[in-house]
Amino acid sequence: MNGIKLLSASALMSLALAGGGVAQQIPAPAEPSTQEDIQRALLGGVPNGRWKEGLMFEGISPQPWLQSAANWFPGTEEVQPEEMRITFMGTAPLLRPGQMNTSVFVELGNGDNFIFDIGEGSVANYQAARIALNELTDVFITHLHVDHFGALPYLWMFRTWNGGWHEPLRIHGPSGRTPEYGTASMVEGMKMMTAWHRDAFSVFPTGTGWDIEVNEFDFADNGGIIYDKNGVTVRHWQRSHAKDGATAYRLDWNDLCFVWTGDGRPNLLDVEYAEGCDIYITEQQQEVVEINSGVQGVPPFLARYTIDTHHTPTYAAGYIANLIQPRLFMTTHMSYDKYLLEESVAEIREHWKGPFHFGAPDGIVVNVTKDQIWVREGILPEFPNVRAPQFDFTNEQLVVPLPPHAREDIQNAEVRATELDPDLYYPEGYKPELLPFWPVESDLVVPMEMMPEALKDSMGAAWRHREKNRAILKEMGKF
Repeated sequence: MNGIKLLSASALMSLALAGGGVAQQIPAPAEPSTQEDIQRALLGGVPNGRWKEGLMFEGISPQPWLQSAANWFPGTEEVQPEEMRITFMGTAPLLRPGQMNTSVFVELGNGDNFIFDIGEGSVANYQAARIALNELTDVFITHLHVDHFGALPYLWMFRTWNGGWHEPLRIHGPSGRTPEYGTASMVEGMKMMTAWHRDAFSVFPTGTGWDIEVNEFDFADNGGIIYDKNGVTVRHWQRSHAKDGATAYRLDWNDLCFVWTGDGRPNLLDVEYAEGCDIYITEQQQEVVEINSGVQGVPPFLARYTIDTHHTPTYAAGYIANLIQPRLFMTTHMSYDKYLLEESVAEIREHWKGPFHFGAPDGIVVNVTKDQIWVREGILPEFPNVRAPQFDFTNEQLVVPLPPHAREDIQNAEVRATELDPDLYYPEGYKPELLPFWPVESDLVVPMEMMPEALKDSMGAAWRHREKNRAILKEMGKF
């Protein structure tokens, strides 16, 4: 036919869909299926429109605003006005690359956040989660074992350097049996330990960042309220952890409740003060001391003695959870090894038949509202960069305090004279504008209208989000 090749109907349709110039042929609407058939096919005939199978429980389901029901990606979701978000920033007693020491981060829809324990290495996960260090103000320490507060010096030092100039770090923790074993004494010792660091960093703005407010409470005051602000209360009670001065915490806000027990032997005080709480988190130690001896190199007698004087056997954790009846039971402060997980679940299930999830490995995220709870694995980058400081622009201005010292105040001139002349190492034709001296002689005050837009956007995001949520809660009469 004069070299013209005929196209099949399917080829014509392909051209049309690909924009090949052939008009699309849109099929006529089909007759809808019956409501019964749609229900039967798409929802399995479930009357309330929700599949229920296996170990799923009522109220354990993803909230509609989550970007992914499988994973949490830092910086992609705001905490909703009536939501609590819990992130496990450290989950193990033994520090190792895959698990930092214990730390639990709680964020509330009113813009407040709280750290419960700050174990060694955990700050790396806060950084990976895109949290600016100057956003972290309140730290609650369960007890003074180093794996529960070892990262505190780093947080204090670099929080101040990274914009924490205007609000002191607040440390909440128990007293000891005698004063030298209390939280206040630990903080005084930390001040001595970091004296050189603080003086060296005094060439940067510090403001009130070097100040620490210590809220040391009586460890024996079971049920005492130690924090009451912005609709948030935190109370505590004793834990038996071989030495006086270990405590558990319960946080209540917006009819939601979170408990972290810290370390300790199983006891009925948890039941008294945590009963019916939404999220109950405790530690666990599996009955595998002989196996762990071969894997970890810890003599069985030492592991057995440590558990029976300091910790909660996993069977006991499930037993206590069954008495408390939380909406979700979680365990952390554990070695998250695959050979241990099945044994852990079996021991938990001996007594607890309700919703359970490991609070490990690092990066587990829990979203909590009054109707729904959902647990996901956070995707934390291996090499994150720090988030820009987040400032409070209450007065529509940024204030950068004048550093307390110049280098010449704290360093011999002869040492500075040994520094290389920059002209020796910068390439010919290139030399940046160097800044060897602090550029101003008083506090730097920058009105918002004079701040570069790029800085305003990055530093003001947290403040704008907090104010938006608080305005919503005020309208609802809850703040």
